[in-house]
Amino acid sequence: MTRRETAFYTLLLLLLGAGWGLTFPLSKIAVSTGHRHFGLIFWDVMIGAVFLGLVLFLRGGRLPMSPRHLRLYAIIALLGTLVPNSASYQAITHLPAGVVAIVVSLVPMLAFPIALGLGLDRFSPRRLLGLSAGLSGVLLLVLPDASLPDPAMLVWVPLALIAPLCYAFEGNFVARWGTAGLDAVQVLLGASLMAAAASLPLAIGTGQFISPFRVYGPPEWALIASAIIHAITYAGYVWLVGRAGSVFAAQVSYLVTGFGILTSLIVLREAYSPYIWAALGLVLAGVFLVQPRRQESLAPDAPISETAR
Repeated sequence: MTRRETAFYTLLLLLLGAGWGLTFPLSKIAVSTGHRHFGLIFWDVMIGAVFLGLVLFLRGGRLPMSPRHLRLYAIIALLGTLVPNSASYQAITHLPAGVVAIVVSLVPMLAFPIALGLGLDRFSPRRLLGLSAGLSGVLLLVLPDASLPDPAMLVWVPLALIAPLCYAFEGNFVARWGTAGLDAVQVLLGASLMAAAASLPLAIGTGQFISPFRVYGPPEWALIASAIIHAITYAGYVWLVGRAGSVFAAQVSYLVTGFGILTSLIVLREAYSPYIWAALGLVLAGVFLVQPRRQESLAPDAPISETAR
């Protein structure tokens, strides 16, 4: 890459990280007046599906609907949206948004042992050190009494861990069995439509549906903004991977966590104990050590688990 290209891609990487990071305080605002997870998930995926559908249409593409593709959409919708987002929305109701941002960044560390079990990766002392650092970071979040603002929040940390665990399984599923020849936009669009079809009856049946015919306050605008940011940053990430490579683009994970904490400090005025800052350092060090160093090219079957959250 030329210097101009490097500067442009770096700026785009910063914008993507800032956008994704902002979705953490936005999610906290969205649940602040009682909106529940199924209602939030439905509108999040529907707004995202409209944007991704427009992208696919402008590209002249189509969305295959064969049985094997429908199975793929269902699995990605379950592991990438329905289960992790349900857990995250409930966890962020009770936990600081910055803490949830730290927990979600554990995806590479949780994905690595799963990849070892599936024979998709190799063991190395460096990555074992990364796993140890990540585990130490989590322990700093949950063990010291002075870590969380309220010790009663401790019971919600395991719920927050469900999301990165699901993303870890999702990424390994895609790496092992592929995406049936589809690109990332097609997979995400199909999964979004599948998640919308599943979450709508759940939202209505549980009384969690959020009517669009209402007075819009900060929670509703936060939901809309978060969904639009998700869709735009996802499309930008896919474009960046194709131009600058997946290793360069993967550095967005550090920025997402950092901006997630920074924007939570600014927007929500959250305050963190020294234990949480230490946990952040250990988790980011763990992510750096666990991630593979080798350059990978973008392929239709490349894992997509960490790109649309």
